[in-house]
This record gives sequence, structure tokens and C-alpha cells, in this order.
Amino acid sequence: MNLVWTDDELRRFIRPVVEEVAAVVASRTGDDGRLAYPEKEAARLLGLAPHQLRDARLRGEVVATRAGGRIAYEKSELLSYLARNRTN
Repeated sequence: MNLVWTDDELRRFIRPVVEEVAAVVASRTGDDGRLAYPEKEAARLLGLAPHQLRDARLRGEVVATRAGGRIAYEKSELLSYLARNRTN
């Protein structure tokens, strides 16, 4: 049995699936389109007190950047920090 679908038929089938997957991924990652988070908010996202994240930064355990004179953390750096500190 050979199925032949037109481009429009494929789009109608695939688009809702892609949209649903994108929504699930966004809900799990908290993808809000932001590039970085201030230290206090980044600490909250990690479940830490701000001083704990600051201390980890000062020990070189997590990378931060200065944005407008304030410390900020890119989402990718927060995820890397979590991955490096996994335990069994």
C-alpha cells in the first residue's frame, strides 16, 4: 500500500503536532524568550538563596556576566551548572 499525500495535506497533519511539541517544550523549560536573569531571579529558578548562587559564582562554579552594571546569568549557564552538580 502506497500513501501519497500532497504538501497541503502533510502541513495540516504535521503543524498541530509541531505546535503541541513546541508548547510542551516551552512549558518544561520556562522559555520566556529572555537572554539572561538577574542574580536574585536566577537563584530562585535554581531553588537557591541569592547568596548561595553568588558564592558559587565567586568560587567559579557558575559563569555570569555583567549587564548594565548588574550580575546576570544566561539560561544556558544555569542549565550547565545544574548538569555539573548532578548526583546519584
